[in-house]
Amino acid sequence: MNEVQIQAGGAILSGSLSIPENTDALVLFAHGSGSSRHSARNQFVARTLNDAGLATLLFDLLTPQEEAIDAYSREHRFNIGLLAERLAHATKWAKQQNETRDLPIGYFGSSTGGAAALVAASEIPQDVGAVVSRGGRPDLAGDALPKVQAPTLLIVGGNDDIVIELNEMARDQMRCEVKLEIVRGATHLFEESGALKQVAKLASDWFNGHLAAQ
Repeated sequence: MNEVQIQAGGAILSGSLSIPENTDALVLFAHGSGSSRHSARNQFVARTLNDAGLATLLFDLLTPQEEAIDAYSREHRFNIGLLAERLAHATKWAKQQNETRDLPIGYFGSSTGGAAALVAASEIPQDVGAVVSRGGRPDLAGDALPKVQAPTLLIVGGNDDIVIELNEMARDQMRCEVKLEIVRGATHLFEESGALKQVAKLASDWFNGHLAAQ
């Protein structure tokens, strides 16, 4: 795994890039509210994707200074436009690196990062081949939902009733290939035994099915 620095407008974002041998695609992670590239859940999913032959880029959507402000005010974590813009910058960065420039790109978003992934995918459709949202808030993508072209998988815990409803509403506004997978017995953070493993398997199958052929 390589530690990298990503220029995103006036911000410098820290990231961790992992590229397995003979990889066919790259997945960028958009973490959720109050989280970072060190999220244990996203790191677990990333390792599963790496084992399935997919390269991964986990990176901080906020600078350390912004994180400190957000921890107090929570003003950035629901700024979907800012998070999507950072994700688009990271995509541009990946397209400029020798080892990743030719790889098809997918997005894995969790919580508010799910909305950011869909907004970014709607804005740069030529660069994004698939999206997976884990316990996401795709409803926060708003007007971007009908514009998303990338095949999208929405994964929600079976006991996360409100978020199931919000995901169903978002799905019904989307015009691309979209699938809602409900992990039985799981709550919002998929902390139950085997739940996150199931999420990671669903995600790796989705990305390999939709990116490897591009």
